[in-house]
Amino acid sequence: MNLELDAELLRALLEDVPARVVVFDRAQRYCYANRATLEFLGLSAEQLIGRTVSEIRGEGVAERNRAVFDQVFEGATLHWEGWADYAGVGLRYTEESLRPYPAQARPVQWVLGFARDLTEVKNQAREAQEQLEAALRAEVIKTSIVDHALAALVTSDAEGRIVEFNPAAEAMFQRQRDEVLGRTVAEIMVPPEFRAAHNEGMRRVGQGGAPRIMGKRLEMQALRADGERFPIEMALWRIEVKGQTHYTASIIDVSERVRAQALIERQREALRQSEKLGAMGSLLAGVAHELNNPLAIVMGRASLLEEKAQGSALADDALRIREAAERCGRIVRTFLNMARSRPGERTAVGLNELVRAALDLLQYGLRSHGIQLDVQLDPALPTVHADADQLGQVVLNLIVNAQQALAQVEPPRRLGISSGVEQPRAGRESRVWLRVQDSGPGVAVELRETIFEPFFTTKPEGMGTGLGLAVSRSLVREHGGALQLEPPRPGQGACFRISLPISGQSEAPAELPPAPADAPAQARLLVVDDEAEIADLLRTLLEGAGYEVACAETGEVALELLQMARFDAVISDLRMPGLDGAALWRELKAGYPQLLRRLLFVTGDTLSPGASSFLDETGCPHLDKPFAKAELLAAVERLLR
Repeated sequence: MNLELDAELLRALLEDVPARVVVFDRAQRYCYANRATLEFLGLSAEQLIGRTVSEIRGEGVAERNRAVFDQVFEGATLHWEGWADYAGVGLRYTEESLRPYPAQARPVQWVLGFARDLTEVKNQAREAQEQLEAALRAEVIKTSIVDHALAALVTSDAEGRIVEFNPAAEAMFQRQRDEVLGRTVAEIMVPPEFRAAHNEGMRRVGQGGAPRIMGKRLEMQALRADGERFPIEMALWRIEVKGQTHYTASIIDVSERVRAQALIERQREALRQSEKLGAMGSLLAGVAHELNNPLAIVMGRASLLEEKAQGSALADDALRIREAAERCGRIVRTFLNMARSRPGERTAVGLNELVRAALDLLQYGLRSHGIQLDVQLDPALPTVHADADQLGQVVLNLIVNAQQALAQVEPPRRLGISSGVEQPRAGRESRVWLRVQDSGPGVAVELRETIFEPFFTTKPEGMGTGLGLAVSRSLVREHGGALQLEPPRPGQGACFRISLPISGQSEAPAELPPAPADAPAQARLLVVDDEAEIADLLRTLLEGAGYEVACAETGEVALELLQMARFDAVISDLRMPGLDGAALWRELKAGYPQLLRRLLFVTGDTLSPGASSFLDETGCPHLDKPFAKAELLAAVERLLR
């Protein structure tokens, strides 16, 4: 059916078309404009129809349009879109086309113009593009933050299945992202004993229960791929993505922090132990002084009784008494050496003697624990130039460690201690060695070097501070030696070996024999001691050696005797009421300076800070109580020389 449109119908259609429609003649005059065109230009039909483009939009626009119109009047149809500036309207984005009419006839009489204003569409598209680009930038930034975050970020859905696993999480849990996606958090990260509680919490929250840990910082245990447990700090929060609930956890590995806290706690405990030892040292000083005086009497009198009873059964009893007293004296002296704080003093030291002293001290504990001792000490072991107290501390610590290790195993419990001399290598001096070996549980391979680190201990809480082996190795190294844990042998526990260089082969000075009774030393000695038993013992021992002895029970009496007679040497106690040993030294310095180099202190109080500092400052020789007769006579002989 061919529908012929009359002019009135065509005009009605064009008037309501949303696009702009215009008709130009060859002079660029507006011959027709629909309602959309008039509204766009803000003109009425009377103001527009019959006027030219130059009059309405300006000569510049008319000049630019002239070439375009010429093409259309030649029969071309043109189409374009873009931004154009309209007077009174401003910059608009339009899609336009120009068609010749009639299209086939020549010459063309009119140009039909059609235009759509796409400014709002273009602006909306630009805004949408800008929003999309902003969203992409934000996503890139967020992805970069997640990928480069130091904390592990793990996101799961409401069922606990992992949907995101950042690189930090891969490194922390030792698993690849592709490996864990879709698997549950409980399976990947939670130790087996905690999985039931984790799953119950997820079920309760899924049923609408209040989340108990959301938004809180929690410390807990996590699981690596190799099964290692490690401490973490975790913060958890809930997010909604398109109506779906997800949970994201930010996780930090706090292993280093936990280790640091444990180290600090061990250091605090070591400080507390140090304070306790300091208090015990002060107490020990007083106790030792009170013990040393009666021990000195027992030892001295036993020696005298032994001499008087030579050849009889009583002599053997006296010998046993003296040996028991000497053992008590060694135990007290070992305690004092352990508690004494002073600069190192290198002398000729026998390792065998240090072992015997330590075993004397620990004998009861070893016996009560059913420990079988196998002691094989080289009788010809040379001395080493060392600090006796420091090496004694090392030996004692190794034996105590062995005793505590053996307490963890069932009998039989065996402790072997041996010493010997290494064959010298080319360019190296001879070295002595000491080996302490037990039949305990031994040391794990991975801990063979760790046990020498400060504050590391494998002992139960309260059994040690973790400083013993570290300090021992340090002391041995200061002596040019080595302390090492030897490789384990089948059926044996731990075996520690000390190796020390011999810097001098000198032997310990021999005890000087007492001077014969018929050859007196021809020296007059003044003995000063507030305890009559000690003074009387010293008199008896010294007179038996041929010395002429006078006794004073106080420092004041000693000064009076010095004014009345000449003495070749003074032997004095250090702690006395009234004028004590230090005050007596000052009086001698002022009135009898020739005796300062012949003043011997016999004391059981070298541990107290005052006594120790006084002896160090003055350089006066001293003899510790209790003492043997030979030690006393040797000290006096050195003093007179």
